Amino acid sequence: MDLYSQWYQTVESVVQQKAKAIKLLICDIDGVFSDGSVILGNSGEEMKAFNTKDGFGIKALMAAGIEVAVITGRKSTLLENRMKGLGVNHIYQGMENKIIGYNELLKNLNLTHEQVAYIGDDVPDVPVMKLVNLAVSVNDGHPYVKSIADLVTVTNGGRGAVRELTDFIIMMQKGEEYLLNYFEGTSA
Repeated sequence: MDLYSQWYQTVESVVQQKAKAIKLLICDIDGVFSDGSVILGNSGEEMKAFNTKDGFGIKALMAAGIEVAVITGRKSTLLENRMKGLGVNHIYQGMENKIIGYNELLKNLNLTHEQVAYIGDDVPDVPVMKLVNLAVSVNDGHPYVKSIADLVTVTNGGRGAVRELTDFIIMMQKGEEYLLNYFEGTSA
């Protein structure tokens, strides 16, 4: 835990224990994987910027045996392409009611609330955040979302917040040395 504290922040032991039980990380997209901006082109095409640090973190987390899913209220082909490119198979788009996707994930993966972490940034994320074991907000999340989170990242959405969380979960479950070895390409 010393390395995580050096890199990011000190985390209470109760939150560290919660991270040890996680078998699935669910991520919101806008404001979490992206900075929340939606760029529209003249022809109506939608563009988003994704941080490669977050992508590396997702791959590292999956290599450590943790499932990853996304649940988002919007629909876009570019999101699907990005997530599939990272190896994420559980993609729920157009979910105005995120609880529907959440319940389907639990059923399909045979998991309990205690085995799930969720990272979000705004009010539509709250219903799922209130059910999971480890609720996380990005640093620039809405104040209410931050107030109900078990952990608030020091990093903003779209700027490596997902990576910060994946580093945390991996260190809590596999240890610092495992993560460093993964970075150096000697395990995975």
